[in-house]
Amino acid sequence: MNLTIQQYKKAVNICRNVFEKKLTDYGTAWRILRTSSLTDQIFIKAQRIRSLETLAEAKVKEGITPEFIGIVNYAVIALIQIEINDFTNINLKKEEALLFYDKYIEEAKSLMQNKNHDYGEAWRDMRVSSFTDLILMKILRTKQIEDNQGKTIVSEGVDANYFDMINYSIFALIKLEIEKMC
Repeated sequence: MNLTIQQYKKAVNICRNVFEKKLTDYGTAWRILRTSSLTDQIFIKAQRIRSLETLAEAKVKEGITPEFIGIVNYAVIALIQIEINDFTNINLKKEEALLFYDKYIEEAKSLMQNKNHDYGEAWRDMRVSSFTDLILMKILRTKQIEDNQGKTIVSEGVDANYFDMINYSIFALIKLEIEKMC
């Protein structure tokens, strides 16, 4: 489990670094987005990953790693938007945004550790393409919950799906790094 935590933190550091640089470039322009728009952004990224996994040739030379990083960051942004739930003041100080980021990543890591304990690190035997499919399924579930105005009968809410998208993406980033080393 210590290896998983080390690898998780390394992947998170890469994602957080991209998030911080984009905060410097764009500020918190993402604060204008509703969670449904963020779900659609995540869908675009996951769909591109799936296309790249099945296409013989990509026309845009960026690989799937930046897309998984984008999924992590958009899912964190969605969790921030759910908490703040005020679209009238879109300005958020960089330091505040990073505190929110760290808070939700820590919650995702805690969830991962609990599930990892119960599932015995089964993710290590999964294919990256399975993470892509699971993320797409979580997106479709999230869209359905959003279309139902957030009401569920027995299911977890959209926040649980965003946390799973974060963790599946981080697992994929870890696996992609391991594959690069082999």
